[in-house]
Amino acid sequence: MASTKETRANAAPGAGTIFTLRAIGLVLAARWFFSMAQMSLTTALTAMASSPWACINLVFLFLLIFLPGARAVAERPFHPLPQWLRQALRLFAFLGLLFALWTVGAFVASAGWRRAVQAVAATNGWLLAAPVLYASVVWICRPLPLWRTNVAARRFAIGRYAVSLDPLTRTVVVWAERRKVGQYDARELSVRWASGPQVRSTPAPTPAVVFGAAGKAGASAAPSLARSTFGVRPKIELLWDSPAAAGHNRQTVFRAALTTEGDRVAARALDTTLRQV
Repeated sequence: MASTKETRANAAPGAGTIFTLRAIGLVLAARWFFSMAQMSLTTALTAMASSPWACINLVFLFLLIFLPGARAVAERPFHPLPQWLRQALRLFAFLGLLFALWTVGAFVASAGWRRAVQAVAATNGWLLAAPVLYASVVWICRPLPLWRTNVAARRFAIGRYAVSLDPLTRTVVVWAERRKVGQYDARELSVRWASGPQVRSTPAPTPAVVFGAAGKAGASAAPSLARSTFGVRPKIELLWDSPAAAGHNRQTVFRAALTTEGDRVAARALDTTLRQV
């Protein structure tokens, strides 16, 4: 049987994330080494040894360029990086963003806007590019689910949680980013909708995917959620109620806020599917 060969033109999902992070690391390293090259080697090494920020920046650049443990896998398209590496990069990038904003802000406050504009032109825009690069790393390493919602494949993404349903074994696997929360019987799971002014009692038509049967549109009893108002976001809870698990009845598997329309659609589709089991 002919097999599909993995080529550079058909790279696994997540390879673009790895390439982007390494490119940002190389740009930051090149600019940093260019600045250090204007000093003598002894002065540069002495300044690096006496500066805690330089040591932090070295560790950050090493992790960002080499990305230890990073591998693009089709099963986790949004998580090619190990969880510890993603969290470390996000922390270091956030510290770098704060340092860059504080440095640029202090310079603008002391020198004035005219000299600040001249400094931006003299550095080829680096005073603005550096915070943008750090912010890009923070945004790339933000919490994400393992995959996008695919109702036909019985995969749902709500916030940073991913839910996979197996129609043959009637089991549900829940992931929090790359960490497996647990595996449950689908008949013991239910979705509880947060009560509040954001929830309307009228049912909304949702494409249903039923185990072993064809679903009907509008069969879901899930409420239709309005958009969040005044910063209050609607939330759902995935509950596990197992009569066989003593002391674990009515346990909350996860609680997630529905921040986007995709989260709301995935939550209604998940509720529909679990009611049809």
